[in-house]
Amino acid sequence: MATYRISGVWKNTSNVITHYAIHIVNDGMISRAKKTTKNQAVALVENNKNIVTTYLWNYRTNVWNIGESVHVVDGANSKFLRSNADNKVSDNLDHLINFNYITINVD
Repeated sequence: MATYRISGVWKNTSNVITHYAIHIVNDGMISRAKKTTKNQAVALVENNKNIVTTYLWNYRTNVWNIGESVHVVDGANSKFLRSNADNKVSDNLDHLINFNYITINVD
């Protein structure tokens, strides 16, 4: 069994999530985020041996908090990830950090 956290997303020009920022939890330590395709993330969550939750940055306390469990949902054209399916904004993980706005310059 493996434990993962999802902290952010990348979107295409149609505002559709294409990638997820996924962290691996190992012996209480959490890895840096790895940019993972939507299909890879769906496969990861579909593996019932994995535990996957959202990972939320708390701006007041400057720490990460474990969020909701993540599940796979069959959409009209493809599968997608969703947190607890209760019609909250967080259902499709759109509430996570949008990494499209972050660029890394390496000098």
